[in-house]
Amino acid sequence: MNRKRIILFGACLLVAGPLGAQQILPQSVGPWTATNSSANSLIISTHGPLAASQSVLAEYGLRASESVVYASATPGSEGIEATVFQMKDPSGAYGLYSFLRAPDMVRADFTEHSSASRDHTLVLSGNLVLDIEGHELARFGPEIRSLVAAVAARGEDGPLPTLWQHLPEGLIEHSDRYVLGPQTLDQLFPAHLGDSIGFSKGAEAELAHYKLAGHEVTLLIADFPTPGFAMEQLAELQKRFNVNGSKPESNSPPLFARRNLTLLAIVGGAPTEGDAKGLLGRVQSGTQLTWDEPTFQFKEPSIEMMVVGAILGTGIICGFALVAGLAFGGFRLFIKRMLPGKVFDRGTQLQVLQLGLASKPINAEDFYASVGTAPGGASVDKNLPDRIALRIFR
Repeated sequence: MNRKRIILFGACLLVAGPLGAQQILPQSVGPWTATNSSANSLIISTHGPLAASQSVLAEYGLRASESVVYASATPGSEGIEATVFQMKDPSGAYGLYSFLRAPDMVRADFTEHSSASRDHTLVLSGNLVLDIEGHELARFGPEIRSLVAAVAARGEDGPLPTLWQHLPEGLIEHSDRYVLGPQTLDQLFPAHLGDSIGFSKGAEAELAHYKLAGHEVTLLIADFPTPGFAMEQLAELQKRFNVNGSKPESNSPPLFARRNLTLLAIVGGAPTEGDAKGLLGRVQSGTQLTWDEPTFQFKEPSIEMMVVGAILGTGIICGFALVAGLAFGGFRLFIKRMLPGKVFDRGTQLQVLQLGLASKPINAEDFYASVGTAPGGASVDKNLPDRIALRIFR
């Protein structure tokens, strides 16, 4: 095997927690069976541009790791070596996947994020990173798919980082890396910034390599919770490093930085300040709002339509009033015939409100009396104007 594995006191490591005791890799894959395995130990990968050291794995949030060598019982047959890294969340797994991905790898179709080369395959599934090594792995496509499916069933899904979307186009393929700690950053960025980016304040970073004027430069973008944190971190960088010419007498390599809302972009290794500013100007932060909802345009109707509409509306209202009046009158007559003196025409129970404008009091019986004698023996004057009016009203 071309893979180097260093096991560093696995029983004493904090990563060997309760979750580490759970076996993730299966005991058999197709015609292969596990011949040698090691679990709950820190396995350091030498694939990729740099080795994934203990500090790098810790910054990405390693919980446990497991390595299994699969081989067939047939003498002389070849097998593979599989290593799985269990991280605390999918973001850390994505960072480790980007760190271990080698430049010679091409995109594979095992999962959404998977890469493969001639003798090496790297697969991201949830919070798990599967690292497979073997000779001419293209021959073992079905076995690798079976292994990926078995490992994916043990993973924990979740959202992945989206900081890479702010990287400008034109980066060197497979050079982007997601960074969560200062130790990892120092291995990838030309200047030893350490925690000056502000990882302890909740920052996350993404870097990639670009070609500018025949030189390879590194673009680092860091995202902060608020614009204030990003501004403070830029001021801190200018105090400690030669950022934007803040310390020209310093022997440290010049860096060029630009803040855009919560995003801080830094270019290292640029040949000139103009080249760096051109790359920094292509880094955009924030959300662009677009209006894609349908709009309503009011159009005033013509005078003919307005007149016709007014006539029709008035006719409808009048028709409704006529129908309602007839319905109410018919209902009243029906009740009066079916229940005479029970609902309507109750002269002895009706109270009349009087304004006191005339000297003669108004009795409720005057509305309904049909003879010249009121209840109680009182005489009724039929010639009174109000009596005539009441008679007409009735």
